[in-house]
Amino acid sequence: MSKTKPTAGASSLSVAINSSALGAEGSPLHAKSLSEEVFFQAVEHCPVAISITDLKANIIYVNRQFTQVTGYLESEVIGKNESILSNHTTPRIVYQALWGRLAQQKPWSGMLVNRRKDESLYLAELTVAPVINDQGATVFYLGMHRDGTDVHELQQRVLNQKLMIESVVNSVPAAMALLGLDGRLVLSNPSFDSLSREYIQKGSTVDFVGLLDKQLEGAVSKLKSDRLAFDRKEITIDRGDGHPKRLSCFGTTIDINSESADVFFEQESSHYLLLMINDITDLRRNQELMQLNILKALMAEEDLVHGMRETVNGAIHQLEGPVNLISAAVSTLQRRAANGDKDDLVLSAAEEALDAGRSALENLIGSLPPPIDESKKPVNINQIIREVLSLSTDSLLRAGVTIDWQPSIHLPCVIGQERRLRSMFRQVLTNAIDALSESHSAEREIDIVTKADASQLTIEITDTGPGIPEDLLLKVFEPFFSTKKTHDGFRGMGLPMIQETVSDHSGTVYIDSKYKAGCKVVIQLPTSAI
Repeated sequence: MSKTKPTAGASSLSVAINSSALGAEGSPLHAKSLSEEVFFQAVEHCPVAISITDLKANIIYVNRQFTQVTGYLESEVIGKNESILSNHTTPRIVYQALWGRLAQQKPWSGMLVNRRKDESLYLAELTVAPVINDQGATVFYLGMHRDGTDVHELQQRVLNQKLMIESVVNSVPAAMALLGLDGRLVLSNPSFDSLSREYIQKGSTVDFVGLLDKQLEGAVSKLKSDRLAFDRKEITIDRGDGHPKRLSCFGTTIDINSESADVFFEQESSHYLLLMINDITDLRRNQELMQLNILKALMAEEDLVHGMRETVNGAIHQLEGPVNLISAAVSTLQRRAANGDKDDLVLSAAEEALDAGRSALENLIGSLPPPIDESKKPVNINQIIREVLSLSTDSLLRAGVTIDWQPSIHLPCVIGQERRLRSMFRQVLTNAIDALSESHSAEREIDIVTKADASQLTIEITDTGPGIPEDLLLKVFEPFFSTKKTHDGFRGMGLPMIQETVSDHSGTVYIDSKYKAGCKVVIQLPTSAI
């Protein structure tokens, strides 16, 4: 369509630069030297919808882009009020703000919901400015707007996605955190914050990440330095209340492009660490309950084997004495026979008795059930003690015994035979329960403490029973010796079996002679295989 030149009033808006109005040296002349045609063409072809209205908002000029945006031809809007574009859904307060700013001779910028000629709606990103003459009076209003629907939809979509992601992240039970390479917390969800406060009450999130890194054997540090991701690494964190948490950890790196304007053409990336932690305590607890049932069956089998071995060993021990006496008698008779004092009948009978005794001993030794074959592997002593306590729950309740367990949060593994160690700790606990039951003491408590230094673990098991007299502290480790009034279970072989297991693991076991408030058994095990 053809366009007419702007009116005389509109020509006062001309502030364009006319490239033909340059001085000899190429410097620009004053803007007033520009022709009205240059101004007209600049406004006419501007990619922004432009309209000029009188003071009552009646349209007196529109450019080509105005038609492109609104669908209205110039002939259809000249003389019409700008309200022809209104959808009448924009809040009144927005228009009040617009006219308030114009009344102050100040521009206004904002968003309006407009309607095109074809009745379709769009979001107008509008700026309205007063046109002021040389006398300081407002003579026109200049409106410039673009279709901001796509930008608004994109912004709203990004915002909605952000809100949805935040809602999902905040509602998932998994603990999630995003960290900078310097360890600084960028963002975290409530589950992570709660988990962090649970273990680092007076520290920072960095301290909690350090605790995780230690439990994960440096996996977080490797993620930070080498970007080496890890998945489903399980750790156990013990707060010392007897209710440790089992956590499954995931870690990876995320690359995020820089938002700075100075790297628009040479994009830079920042690296962040994503940590996700799932609390699998309940899952593992259910699995452990199933395992405990299996352990009960295994330990019942072990008790049977140990009982049979103890019974046979007892019989062997009892038979060895008479056999040794017969052997001594045979030796005496043989010496007398060599000296001429020969009694063939007595010697023959003694030799037959000796052969029968030795044969019986060999049969008993041959009937000993073989010890359970088990290879050595890394063993979590805290886990072993926890299982033993669970297996002994009924015994503890029957005896009215209270357990005070203080496990070390950072306890390295030992290399050992898991089943033998479990049987050993169970025997120590059984001895303590029996001692408390026989003492008839009103205070029945067993304290268990685990701790570690650079080379060994120390396990202290203390009971409030009558204790062991100082002159018997070493004798109680002898086979078939017992201070118990009754001999249920292992008949005097409990502590010798404990000592044998500890020795086979290159450790030591002793009864603390300085402890007078009961009995304290101290077990020390090396933290590395020997």
